[in-house]
Amino acid sequence: MAYRVPFVNPGKNYAMICEEIDAAYADVMTHGDLIMRGHLREFEARLAEFVGTKFAVGLNSGYHALFISMLAAGIGPGDEVIVPAHTFLATASAVVNAGAKPVLVDVAPDYNIDVTKLEEAVTPATKALVPVHLNGRLCNMDAVRVFAEEHELIVIEDACQSLGGQFQGRQAGSFGLTGCWSFYPFKILGGYGDSGAITTNDSDIARFASLYRYNGEDRETGEYHHHGVTCLMDNLQAAFLNVKLSYLPDWIERRRAVASAYREGLSGVGDLVLPHFDDPRFEDVFQNYVIRTKSRDELVEHLREAGVEVLVHWPTPYYKHKALGLEDRGFPETEAISREVISLPMNVELDDEQVEYTVESVRSFFGNR
Repeated sequence: MAYRVPFVNPGKNYAMICEEIDAAYADVMTHGDLIMRGHLREFEARLAEFVGTKFAVGLNSGYHALFISMLAAGIGPGDEVIVPAHTFLATASAVVNAGAKPVLVDVAPDYNIDVTKLEEAVTPATKALVPVHLNGRLCNMDAVRVFAEEHELIVIEDACQSLGGQFQGRQAGSFGLTGCWSFYPFKILGGYGDSGAITTNDSDIARFASLYRYNGEDRETGEYHHHGVTCLMDNLQAAFLNVKLSYLPDWIERRRAVASAYREGLSGVGDLVLPHFDDPRFEDVFQNYVIRTKSRDELVEHLREAGVEVLVHWPTPYYKHKALGLEDRGFPETEAISREVISLPMNVELDDEQVEYTVESVRSFFGNR
């Protein structure tokens, strides 16, 4: 189906910057710079500078950023790691695949981990805490850091959805031992294939990740320091991301403008709950614009029929999938969210007419009921 308002429009995004993207492609291909070349090193340096850390290590996915962070932090069998109940499965999978046990905690109305419920999840085996900055909004990192210090826990930030987001003027991905990033094509900063990164201020963590991503080998000396895997960011993706990173500040402002238009047009409509939380400590970047309504399924059908492409993220909480063997301790907010959320189109390719049409389509649903 061709939507009047697509959820994302990668073709249009490419058209906006095609000359620079094509030039980056030609530069890589002409010189044969395919693996671990200058474009990757440049992107790593620029990403670290943007986030405000000393180091960045390019990888092939956000999952590998999380998994390698676990290994680098020494997390393994016998350890427990606190993760939110409402997030993408990869967060918990990284814990499981490192040999540890994920312990789930419910989320607050802003979709991020409920810091008031952390205490009930701690045991003598708890070694780390993974705050997930969901939808472009950071967790309350003051509360997270105080809790982690009190319990001597490692903090690994899952910042895959929040590049450019801030808490008290500090960038996502700069608070924990590591920040973990995804550059999946539909992220705020997305490549043309999957890729990811770790940011950190710890030189030992950066060194471990740099070796592990390429079979444990130091590419300069040829020495193998440990067993690893092949999961580095390829140089072509780094070249594309270098181009896009220059546009990121403007693209974030466009997302905020779209979010403001949604807020103006949808405030007070039906039983809608909008993702604006009015706390000056936070600067949100709106990776997703998530609304809530008890009429979710009917609204989804209405919008799709109107030509507005919307997504429903995780209608079944990941811990409800029995094959995963995860402990369900009861997470009422997560389950309410799973029944009620819709993500409206949110991308820098949207024009004002499409935003207005989306607002009118939502309003017409409630006006007709």
